[in-house]
Amino acid sequence: MASTDPRALHDRIPVPGDGLDAARMPGHWLLARLGKRVLRPGGLELTRWMLDTLDIRGDDRVVELAAGLGTTARLTLERAPAAYTAVDRDPAAVAQLRTLTASGPTEVAVVRADAVQTGLPSGSATVVYGEAMLTMQPEPAKRRIIREARRLLADTGGRYGIHEMCLLPEDLDPEHAEEIARDLSETIHVGARPLTPSGWVGLFAAEGFTVTARRRTPMALLEPRRLIADEGFTQTLGIAGRALRDPAARRRVLEMRRVFRRHQTHLGAISLIGTPTTSTS
Repeated sequence: MASTDPRALHDRIPVPGDGLDAARMPGHWLLARLGKRVLRPGGLELTRWMLDTLDIRGDDRVVELAAGLGTTARLTLERAPAAYTAVDRDPAAVAQLRTLTASGPTEVAVVRADAVQTGLPSGSATVVYGEAMLTMQPEPAKRRIIREARRLLADTGGRYGIHEMCLLPEDLDPEHAEEIARDLSETIHVGARPLTPSGWVGLFAAEGFTVTARRRTPMALLEPRRLIADEGFTQTLGIAGRALRDPAARRRVLEMRRVFRRHQTHLGAISLIGTPTTSTS
């Protein structure tokens, strides 16, 4: 008889990017194929801060945009909200997310859709969040995604959180910012357009949110200390072993780490929490 253990089912489902050439696939899916499950610039530390500050409670209806492999989803489900909906456009990610289960009364749903247009009802959520997604979008798409989050949120009591990459310092020369964006895009094979902290705050304000909390941490995604903190020692050894057995993957990972280190003084991770701005007349 086949196993019905959700963890066993999860292990048999391909991760996004399976079947693609390691030399060409997006960097985050390459890392996922190697076994990395935390793919956020500020690691689990910043994700936990975001969730703590969003203050998810038993009466909340939560929507996660671009939910990916479900790592943050599981942390959210531990908080037992009334409802949790994962949104992702990648079919392999959706298959992973459909293995999610809740131990409590939480109603769990998975929707295959783009974060720009989820198809979910307006005002149907009290909490919306997304991680490591807006950075990869040009500004018009960033704005449309934040606008969609605003549409989904209830006018009263709604909270929106993001966890993204940021550029430092605030007055970073625009040409230097372009160089960093170009280097990131070339090495991770996905367009990368991080903003300064004030740039992210300004984007929130322009799309109808007031920032109520923020936190910044180093961007150390591929540093040994962060890997162990996020993945655990045994899983980190497994990731390293798989990379050693795959020369193309190893070259990509080392190149990503070189680029991150080259720009480490100008790269950070940031989380913002916002509430819908109350208009006054």
